[in-house]
Amino acid sequence: MFHDLTVSAVRPEGEGAVAISFDLPEALRETYAFRPGQYLTLRATVDGQDLRRSYSIASEPGQPLTVGVKRVEGGAFSTFAQGLRPGDRIAVMPPEGRFTCEGAERIVLIAAGSGITPMVAMASDALARGAEVVLVYGNRATPSIMFREALDALKDRYMDRFTLIHVLSREPQDVALLNGRIDGDKVLALARAGAVDLAGADGVWLCGPGGMIDDVAAALEGVVPPERIHFERFYTEDTGPRPEASAAAQAAAASGVAVEVVLDGARRSFRVEAGDDNVVDAAARQGLELPFSCKGGMCCTCRCKVVEGTAEMAVNYSLESWEIDAGFTLACQARPTTDRLVLDFDAA
Repeated sequence: MFHDLTVSAVRPEGEGAVAISFDLPEALRETYAFRPGQYLTLRATVDGQDLRRSYSIASEPGQPLTVGVKRVEGGAFSTFAQGLRPGDRIAVMPPEGRFTCEGAERIVLIAAGSGITPMVAMASDALARGAEVVLVYGNRATPSIMFREALDALKDRYMDRFTLIHVLSREPQDVALLNGRIDGDKVLALARAGAVDLAGADGVWLCGPGGMIDDVAAALEGVVPPERIHFERFYTEDTGPRPEASAAAQAAAASGVAVEVVLDGARRSFRVEAGDDNVVDAAARQGLELPFSCKGGMCCTCRCKVVEGTAEMAVNYSLESWEIDAGFTLACQARPTTDRLVLDFDAA
């Protein structure tokens, strides 16, 4: 459910990026209580289109609810969001997401570009509770570094427990290892140099472009146990044409699929038919709004559990293997392969 929140502040955060803070009425403070690493979904009508985008929460403990928005070339929503001013109101969904590091004591964070946004909240919270944090942050050059002042302040405050490593691709640095882009080879080289203790970390958290995440995650195989590697992305590079539905999914849609969803304790029914690409689109066609944000298989807002029937996903960039094994799917990517499908959005 969305609530209209008032923008309390907008400030620059590096080239082409802003931090947007919101006022929270007392009645909504509990609703918008968040775990560091979670995100907000913003919604607005832009040029006649109902658009939604997910932005990670960058708030330090005790500070106003804040997200970071970096301008995307040709991005309708990021352009709109950067035009917001104090006093404007915008629809915001309560916090969601599982990209958190609560309880970890030795933490390695690896980010590129706007992927730093959740890391600010995660690092701040972890350091405040006594954890050791290493943050490797990639950018083009110093002016493009988001939340630079906040990161520098953390470094000054926690000199003995916070290691901040900037990697720049278009600005030469004295240490050759710190030049270039973040990729798997770079991370392993930093580990060999003693700058990052991968093997001793309770976990490694990755956020940024899909290519960076995939390359670093692949390089960590055999170095860090897979269950200690966590990632989050809200966009990915061009992955080519969207995969076509399988023969089973096409046949099911042609015959018509009876879908029942459990959402906020209530049950709703609709049908998936020929021409419906996924469950979310089929529901919208029949006047039922299911939770979603990116509709690209990345944010997990539409995560639900298959309790009857089967469905395939067109793409998946967010569900982990254990979730798939447990029967979870992404409704925005789900294509039924049986004549009946029951989805539980309330499942943990």
